[in-house]
Amino acid sequence: MSGLDTTTHLVYLLSAVCFVIGLHLMNSPATARRGNQVSAAGMTLAILTTVVVLADDKSSTATAIAVLVLGAAVGAIAGAITARRIAMTAMPQLVSVLNAVGGGAAALIALGDAIHHHGSLPLAQVPVSTTLTTFLDLLIGGVTFSGSVVAAGKLAGRIPGRPIVFRGGHWANLGLFLVALACGLTYTARHGGVPVLVILVLAALALGVLGTLPIGGADMPVVISLLNAFTGLSAAATGVALNNTVMIVAGMIVGASGTILTNLMAKAMNRSVPAIVAGGFGGAVAAPAGGAGDLEGRTVRSTSPPDVAIQLAYARQVVIAPGYGMAVAQAQHAVRELERALEAKGVTVKYAIHPVAGRMPGHMNVLLAEADVPYDLLREMDDINPEFSRTDVTLVIGANDVTNPAAKNEPGSPIYGMPILEVDRSSSVIVLKRSMASGFAGIDNPLFYDPKTSMLFGDAKTSVSEITSEVQAL
Repeated sequence: MSGLDTTTHLVYLLSAVCFVIGLHLMNSPATARRGNQVSAAGMTLAILTTVVVLADDKSSTATAIAVLVLGAAVGAIAGAITARRIAMTAMPQLVSVLNAVGGGAAALIALGDAIHHHGSLPLAQVPVSTTLTTFLDLLIGGVTFSGSVVAAGKLAGRIPGRPIVFRGGHWANLGLFLVALACGLTYTARHGGVPVLVILVLAALALGVLGTLPIGGADMPVVISLLNAFTGLSAAATGVALNNTVMIVAGMIVGASGTILTNLMAKAMNRSVPAIVAGGFGGAVAAPAGGAGDLEGRTVRSTSPPDVAIQLAYARQVVIAPGYGMAVAQAQHAVRELERALEAKGVTVKYAIHPVAGRMPGHMNVLLAEADVPYDLLREMDDINPEFSRTDVTLVIGANDVTNPAAKNEPGSPIYGMPILEVDRSSSVIVLKRSMASGFAGIDNPLFYDPKTSMLFGDAKTSVSEITSEVQAL
C-alpha cells in the first residue's frame, strides 16, 4: 500500500475506536453526552479523511469533490439546526426520520455503485460478493427508509397510532418479500441488471410501509430500535460493497447494538419480536381491558394541589413515576423543583423508570437528565418495584400503560404479562393526567379507580408547580 493508503486505514481505525469508546460511554447517563461527542469526533475524522482521499485520487473531478464537501456542509448545518430546535416530545419521531435518512442513503449509495459498475464493465464480471451486498443493502435500506417514515408519522400523530390492518396484508407482505428475494437472487447471480434492482427497491419500499402500518403505537419503541438495527446493517452492507472499513465497522456497531436493544425492549414488554412485527397491538382507539366490566359505574376520586402537597410533605418516601404525559407538558424541570422542595422537608424521593415509558428507549432518562436530576435517584423497574411496598406516596405523572395493573391481574387484557411499575402496592397513589383518556395501548387503567388512588387533572407542568408552591408554604 502507498503511504496515503496506510494513513487512511489507520485514521479509519481510529474513527472506529472512537465509535466503540463513544458507545461504551453511553452506557451511563453521566457519560452519555461525552460518548456522543467522542462518536461525533470519530465520524468527523472519517468524513474529512474521505474528502482528502477523494482529492488525492487523480480520477476524481473538482465537481465530485465540491459535491461531497457541499453535501457534508449542508448536512452538518441541517443537523445542528434540527438538534437545537427539536422539542423533546418530538425526539422519537426525529430518531425515526434519522433512521430513514441512514437507510435511504445506504440504499442510494449501493444503487449508484451498481449503476456505475453497469456502465463500466459487463455485469458478468462484477464479483458475486458485490452483487450480494448490493441486493442486501437495497432490500434492508428500502424497508428501513419507508418503515421509518411510517413510524415517524405514527409517533407524530400524522398517521393513526392504531394498528392499520388490511385484509390479506400478511399475504401481501409475503408476496412482496418473495418478489424482492427473487430480484435479489437474480442480480446476485449477475443477471437482469439495473431494471431488476429498481423492482427490488420498489418491493422493499412497499414492504416497509405495509409491514409498519399494522404495528400499534405501544410497540413503537421496539420498532424504532429494530429499524435502527436495520440502518446499521444496510450501512455495513454498503461498506462491504465499497470496501470501506469505517462504514463496515460503524454499521455493524449500530446493527449489533440496535439488535440487543430491540431484544431488551421486547423483553420489557413481554413480547416477542416476531409478534411485534406481526402487528396488532397498541392501538390508539380506547378499548376496555380484560375484566373492564368491573370498572363500569365506578368513579375516580379527584384531589387538589394543596391536598397533594400535604400528603407528599409528610411522607417518608415518595416515588415519582414519569411517563409520556410529563414529556408532552415539558414538566421535567418542575418535577425537579418539587423533588428539591420535598428533600428540604426530609422526604426521600426516588424516580421509577420503566424501559418503555415514553415513545423511545430511554426517553424518561433523557428528559430527567436535561433537568439535572441526579443519576443515583433514577431506579430501573426491577430495582424500584420492591420499593413500592415501603413507599408512602407514588406520584404518577402522565404514565398510563406502564402502571396498569391489568398487565398482571387481567388475563384477558391485551397487555397481560407485560412487566409494569407496581405502583398499586404503594400506600397512596396520586395520578396527574389531563383527562381519563387511555394511553397509547388504548385500554382502560383499573389503577385510576383504586380506592387509594387520587386523580389530579390538568396540565402536568402547572399542577406540579402548584404542588411545589404548596409544599414550600407548609
